[in-house]
Amino acid sequence: MTEQPTQPSRGRRRGRRTSTSHPRLAAAPSQTDSRTVALAFEPEPVSTEPLAFESLGLDPDLLAGTQDRGFEHTTPVQTAVLPIVREGRDLIACAETGTGKTAAFVLPILERLIRQAKDARADGEAAAPAATRVLVLTPTRELAVQIDDDVQGFAYRANIGSVAVYGGAPMGPQLRALEAGVPIVVATPGRLMDHMRSGAALFDGLEVLVLDEADRMLDMGFWPDVRRIVSLLPSERQTLLFSATMPDEVVRLASAILREPAFVQVGQRNAAAATITHEVENVPTGEKANWLVRFLRREPGPILVFVRTKHGADRLATRLSGAGIRVAALHADRTQRERLAAVEGLKSGRHRVLVATDIAARGLDIDGITHVINYDTPHSPDAYVHRVGRTGRAHATGTALTLVSPGEERAMRAITSRIELTT
Repeated sequence: MTEQPTQPSRGRRRGRRTSTSHPRLAAAPSQTDSRTVALAFEPEPVSTEPLAFESLGLDPDLLAGTQDRGFEHTTPVQTAVLPIVREGRDLIACAETGTGKTAAFVLPILERLIRQAKDARADGEAAAPAATRVLVLTPTRELAVQIDDDVQGFAYRANIGSVAVYGGAPMGPQLRALEAGVPIVVATPGRLMDHMRSGAALFDGLEVLVLDEADRMLDMGFWPDVRRIVSLLPSERQTLLFSATMPDEVVRLASAILREPAFVQVGQRNAAAATITHEVENVPTGEKANWLVRFLRREPGPILVFVRTKHGADRLATRLSGAGIRVAALHADRTQRERLAAVEGLKSGRHRVLVATDIAARGLDIDGITHVINYDTPHSPDAYVHRVGRTGRAHATGTALTLVSPGEERAMRAITSRIELTT
């Protein structure tokens, strides 16, 4: 993700990209029933013009890290939020999938840590005790690994350490890193809570908290653990929330952990990227597998196929493999080794197709995915946005194809009420 996307949308879309704004969050009305809370915003325009990374005044070690990874210019969301994060303000940032949100928070955080360390050395101060100063919370193991890889890719010249903390991996290496006070921790809530209960994860020196895929982190599945973790963090900290979709209810919950946040929205709110073509095929449930086999035989891929259930992922992967298609399955019941192998297999070309549940819908960044196929129709417009966002990332264009059976037409109508699809 080195440049802002420049390709126009292929296909019809409802509502073009509107003006980008940086609204301040206005006070919510007093309501006891959270379902009736309405939020108001005061839009403030912000620049989204691409900037050369060389012009940003980054520390030389960090600038070298961006150059090593092929980053030349900022994307719109990076241009918009970098000044805010640098100022130390709390932030809610909403931008389309594949637009460089991870670098938008990783780079200014690394810049902060690097400059603090260099300033201390220049002033002749003794090295501060090792302590975790940045915590990034994510909903999935795959995203935790990916963000940690990004941190290390940008920071390796600056010697800033990080660790990914997630379930399904050995506790020992994570425990040792946490006890040593690794500067940056990227974690899923469940495994982090395990370490916090044991006393291994201490955050007395924490300066920055990031919730990536914030709408998922603040829904009822994760919110109790997130709220518990946040309650044990220093109140004087910077808190950053990033996601492609941000329902009003999520923003309301976020107000409990933020202090006068800036709200940045780049592109349409809760919408798919303009680089994606959307198509629909009406296919009876019993004919979907055969339809998919025929389609995959004429498309080189790589292709990501989404299904609703873990059993469905295994069953469909077995059917495709029997048809001679190089395929892997990805879902929560697979071991961590199997999950990593499935993702790496699609990246390397060992697999041409990955059949996955919605654990692959959040943040997974695999270059060159040509098609996302919704074998089972997503249950909501937000789920659709995150699924199809695995294609059409950065410079690329991509196609989102949804197979709709008669029983799924209602769910599809809910999606098309937000996004006009090519049919």
